[in-house]
Amino acid sequence: MVFRFLTVVLCVTLLTSAALAASRIKDIADFEGIRENQLIGYGLVVGLNGTGDSLRNTPFTQQSLQAMLERLGVNTRDVDLNTNTVAAVMVTANLPPFATQGTRIDVNVSALGNAASLQGGTLLVTPLVGADGEVYSIAQGSVAVAGFSAQADAASVVRGVPTSGRIANGGLVEREVEFKLASLTTLRLALRNPDLTTSRRIALSINELIGMPTAEPLDPGTVRIDLPREYNGNIVDLLTDIEQLIVEPDLPAKVVIDENSGIIVMGQDVKVSTVAVAQGNLTVTIAETPQVSQPLPFANGQTQVLPRSDLMINDDADAKLAIVPQSVTLKQLVDGLNALGIGPRDMISILQAIKASGALQAEIEVL
Repeated sequence: MVFRFLTVVLCVTLLTSAALAASRIKDIADFEGIRENQLIGYGLVVGLNGTGDSLRNTPFTQQSLQAMLERLGVNTRDVDLNTNTVAAVMVTANLPPFATQGTRIDVNVSALGNAASLQGGTLLVTPLVGADGEVYSIAQGSVAVAGFSAQADAASVVRGVPTSGRIANGGLVEREVEFKLASLTTLRLALRNPDLTTSRRIALSINELIGMPTAEPLDPGTVRIDLPREYNGNIVDLLTDIEQLIVEPDLPAKVVIDENSGIIVMGQDVKVSTVAVAQGNLTVTIAETPQVSQPLPFANGQTQVLPRSDLMINDDADAKLAIVPQSVTLKQLVDGLNALGIGPRDMISILQAIKASGALQAEIEVL
């Protein structure tokens, strides 16, 4: 059997023009304190059409259902509950920065037990807590599920993920995160892709805007800004001016390889010293085509199966040794490897071998 892999080789190249490669600071860095906070909660979805949890196999759903009914004044401790219209779920959400009380947020709902689908269900009031254990939001509403499942006696179909859904504006913010941006005298920028050159360029750009040395790169991922006096009380104006500054980020030479899918991503600055590359594999193909031999009519004989094997060997005798010249560009390297008839799977091994020989002037990261 011959396996064919459909793979994609992605060659990410950066334009040489600084104007086209530059980005705004707001697109490559985040301001300290202006961030989302993750919330999580445990709740119940009711109203399912027979696709909920089996209470006998999910005791936590039964316990939660009994506790909820007791809070509503219904005693079910001595009752054998047997319903499949309820499902235990985990509810998650992101609390936006500076969200005030009464703000609506979206929440995600995912089944925790053995429910088959959450379609048509309604999430009951569920407190959402943060990392500190405090309740910051309350979630409730009808669950919108994109996937669906259908099952008959001899066939079934499932499209998407019917056990997870979303409630648009289903969360109501009850507590605000205490963070006073206007009272800060020092602010830090966190680079999304830490780099020494990029952090220095950001600091120089900010100092040029303000007209004094107020920004300082602390490390590859952090730039500290000492807020000037003329912006006291109006820090929003300063941050607005800073995030619109154009900076050209610098990227290290790196080759990212995903061996599972055969994807290769290479940056423009990947360079190769003079090296010779050859690729060849020994392929042995064996095909069995047995034949049936039958005796002549009225003959005293027996029907027999005669084996027949076809053996083919491909040693890639036409494969040649190719020389990759020094300091070739990314396009030349890819074109040269493709000219040898090398597929993405073999190209991964060749790149790793070139790196082991010291001829690849880049970092290889294997996912």
